Amino acid sequence: MVLELSPTDVAHGGYAVARHDGMVIFVSGAIPGERVLAEITGKRSKLWFARTVEVVDPSPDRVPHVWSLAERTGIGGVDLGHVSLGASRRWKARVVEGQLARIGHVDVPEGFAVESVGDDETRDGLAWRTRITLVTDEAGRLGMHPPKSHDVVPVTDMPIAHEDIQDVLARDLGGGSTRNRSIPFLADQRVSYVRPSVTTPGGESRVVTVVESRGRKGAEPVHEQVTTTHGTWEYFVSATGFWQVHRDAPSTLVQAVLDGAGEVAGPTYDLYCGAGLFAVPLSERGRVVAIEGSEQGVADLKRNTRGLDVEAYRGDVASVLSRISDTEGGLWVLDPPRAGAGRETIEWMVRMSPDKVIYVACDPASLARDVALLGNHGYELANLRAFDLFPRTHHVECVAVLARP
Repeated sequence: MVLELSPTDVAHGGYAVARHDGMVIFVSGAIPGERVLAEITGKRSKLWFARTVEVVDPSPDRVPHVWSLAERTGIGGVDLGHVSLGASRRWKARVVEGQLARIGHVDVPEGFAVESVGDDETRDGLAWRTRITLVTDEAGRLGMHPPKSHDVVPVTDMPIAHEDIQDVLARDLGGGSTRNRSIPFLADQRVSYVRPSVTTPGGESRVVTVVESRGRKGAEPVHEQVTTTHGTWEYFVSATGFWQVHRDAPSTLVQAVLDGAGEVAGPTYDLYCGAGLFAVPLSERGRVVAIEGSEQGVADLKRNTRGLDVEAYRGDVASVLSRISDTEGGLWVLDPPRAGAGRETIEWMVRMSPDKVIYVACDPASLARDVALLGNHGYELANLRAFDLFPRTHHVECVAVLARP
């Protein structure tokens, strides 16, 4: 069924919101203020979903999609590739504001906006991703899975990838010939391209290619550097381990966390700490208790914090906190996965009465839920910043500072 719709608002997930005959319809590929023809694709609870098939009356914020392959197939997550860069940041700010108001029951600070980082403006929001993972089809061709599908769409280009990755990828695509590739690919493999921020000692290619098959994981470390006004730090991170993917994300987030930390006394807890992005600079303030669930992440963490005053724990965060809750106060930094920290972790945190909580969030709905949980224990939102660390997508990274008045 195809309907003519006029969206009036935005929703979390990259959708524009329209209404038709009492139905609330989340429309992909549309922008509030324009008229589109949209095909209904499904229903979830009381919400209908649709995809734009024709733009009847375009918004002035509409631009030619930055990645035509993604527009046609849905691969790559570039769901705001049809929206101008400035408008997409306003879109994300509206989503953050709405989620915090509806779920978190708090207002964003006056003047709140999603901030551009690095030179994304001059790059038009492209060439920012330093890590990409592709899969191979039965013929060994590189591709990606479309949403909710196990099919493989062969890739022809990757405009959101770092330029160095684009160069290597172009060679590996090589017209489909294995002769031009850096590595011969077989069927049913995962291929990761990683562009570290520091050149390898011998000055070889700045892109590391890791091929995984039959459950084998690539774990060779790559060298990363983070520079802020507070200092510069070096890291070694497993090539397939977690690290912020935007070329300027690590420095941007460390800067924001250290700015928000202030002069809080006492211990520092770094939850969901990964390879130690925050634990390393925070250790200069004193003892850090760092908790991470991933075995690979803890191995990277221990490598990066060797000789520093950092206690590393591996395991479920709530379970670890239940065993080591022997101090009170201090600074608590958490950077949970997209699902957020959740009630159990928040309950263990507040038992230890943090003086200040800095919450780094990649999902505004999860952030809003956990802000509400903290609010139930007297913590108020003291500051909020948001960064466009995923340009041309609906994703946004927030750094929230909470404290008891």
